[in-house]
Amino acid sequence: MRRSDWVPPIVWMAAILALSTDAGSAEHTGGFVLPALRFIWPTATLPLLESIHAVVRKLAHVTEYAVLGSLWYRAFAVGRRPPRIAVALAFGLSVAWAGVDEAFQMLVPSRTPSILDVGIDAAGALIACIGAVGRPRLVDVMTSALLWAATVVGSVALVLNAVIGDGSGGLWVTTSAAALAVVARRRGTTG
Repeated sequence: MRRSDWVPPIVWMAAILALSTDAGSAEHTGGFVLPALRFIWPTATLPLLESIHAVVRKLAHVTEYAVLGSLWYRAFAVGRRPPRIAVALAFGLSVAWAGVDEAFQMLVPSRTPSILDVGIDAAGALIACIGAVGRPRLVDVMTSALLWAATVVGSVALVLNAVIGDGSGGLWVTTSAAALAVVARRRGTTG
């Protein structure tokens, strides 16, 4: 396995850790998710919007670990490991990182670590890894799509935050990490 194969998953792991800071807390994500939900559904009650916000946050866990599992699978599969070994390594590293991520949140007063979140993260990684067996091209396309979506949506959120005068916190880090992962993946496929 080339060193360049390790760059995208490691950059994504850093982005996940950045989201584990105060910048990724419900209070901060609510600053842009709740107004967006209010715009989409103006008649919804605040408790309903807060419930949807909670679901969106859990879906973000699934997504970020599906991307991580996909990136690790790709790194190991490119290294010519048998698919089942690549899946086991990718899943194991993703779940281990989920544990590190939640442990790190114990150090952040505005965050609440949860073993349930490790399970949700593991489910996201498992979905990606199961999809990887026999379908590496699908995983590659989905990973690229998710990274591009993170880059574009993050960039739009940064612009909106700048326009309304709200701080973006860790969004700068995660959007940049997604963009760097896109570039690293493109360089890896062309170089």
